[in-house]
Amino acid sequence: MILQVLVPLAHGFEEIEATCPIDLLRRAEVEVVTASSEEDLTVIGRSGIPVRADRFLADLSAEKFEMLVLPGGPAVFEMRKKPVFIELIKSFDSQDKPIGAICAAPVLLHDAGLLENTSFTAHSTMVDELEMMRDDQAVVIDGRFITSRGAGTAVEFGLALVNYLCGEVKASQIRKSIHA
Repeated sequence: MILQVLVPLAHGFEEIEATCPIDLLRRAEVEVVTASSEEDLTVIGRSGIPVRADRFLADLSAEKFEMLVLPGGPAVFEMRKKPVFIELIKSFDSQDKPIGAICAAPVLLHDAGLLENTSFTAHSTMVDELEMMRDDQAVVIDGRFITSRGAGTAVEFGLALVNYLCGEVKASQIRKSIHA
């Protein structure tokens, strides 16, 4: 069985936080589907880098995927205004599927009501909204939730996702192959 991961993208997503985990998961032979929440498959990142998504988010459902990965960046603040994202997160949660969130994206987990009694981290600028976040680790894993601090922790975040889905041996092989 080929594992599938969903990565939704909206204009203003943080490119490193999306592409690094996508790359590492694909190296682990996980099928990663990028999904545009925009009217076009081409989504523009926060640094102006266009990325062509595989599919439209509206055409997909959580049932097909084993994991949801949410990149951060300014897009998060627009995403939280759209009920489709919170519904998607809740759908993954109701199916007991893992969710990864990096940078500002853990605020979406908060909006979905999923961070109570959960250890997590996020970008330092989110501390006012996410007062209980940890700031002593690059990646925090608590049950099905994998969170990370930001662009500078994207490799560790991606490797944690690989480890969660594919195991420590595969994550170690990839870590070694990229000299991380």
